[in-house]
Amino acid sequence: MQPLTLDDLLPLNEYAGRRHEFFESLSRYLDRYRRVRIGPLLTLFFENRQTLWFRVQEILRITRLSDPQRVGQELNLYNRLLPRRNHLHASLVIATPDESTLSQPPDLWQSLHGHALTMCIGHIRRPALLITNRPEDLAIGTAHWVHFKLEAEDRRTLANFGIPAHFEVAHREYQHVSQPLGEEVRQSLLEDLALSDRDEIAA
Repeated sequence: MQPLTLDDLLPLNEYAGRRHEFFESLSRYLDRYRRVRIGPLLTLFFENRQTLWFRVQEILRITRLSDPQRVGQELNLYNRLLPRRNHLHASLVIATPDESTLSQPPDLWQSLHGHALTMCIGHIRRPALLITNRPEDLAIGTAHWVHFKLEAEDRRTLANFGIPAHFEVAHREYQHVSQPLGEEVRQSLLEDLALSDRDEIAA
C-alpha cells in the first residue's frame, strides 16, 4: 500500500476548518467498512491510507507541527502501520468497563497475546500477531496493533461471501465472538489486500 507523503496532507489551518467534516466522514466509513466489535470491550479498526491520513492530520493539529522535517518523521511512523502484502492490519481498542455493569481484573490485558485473537474464515483460523505497548502507539491513543497474515486460500475463502467469517477472543475470562463479517467489511478488506499486491508489484 502506497505510503502517505507530505503532498497528501492539508495545511493545519485548512484541516482545522474542515475537521468536523472529516471526522463525520471517517466515522461513517469506520462503522460501515472497518469496525469489528468483539464482545463489550474489544474493537478492531482495520487501518489503511484513509484511516491513517486522519490519524496523522489529528496528531499534527494537536501538536501544531508544521516543520516539514518533523512532519516527515510522523509520516515515517504512521506509514509503518500500513498493511503490507498478504496482511491485514488493525488497531485493537480496549474500552474501559462501566464499573456499575462490568468488572474486570486490573491486569487482565497485560498478559494479552496474539494467539488469543483469531480470524476465522470458514474452517480456516489465523491467529493475530500482536504488537503492544510501544510508546508511539500510546501517544496516539492505541496500546495494541495486530496483523493477520492471509494465505492464498484464506483470501479466496474471504471472497466467497457464502462462507461465514468472524473474529474470536479467548483470553482468560474474556471469551467472545464477533458478529459475522458483512459483505461490505469483507470487500473493503479484500481491497486492502489487492492494493498491497498492486503497489508491491509496481515497486
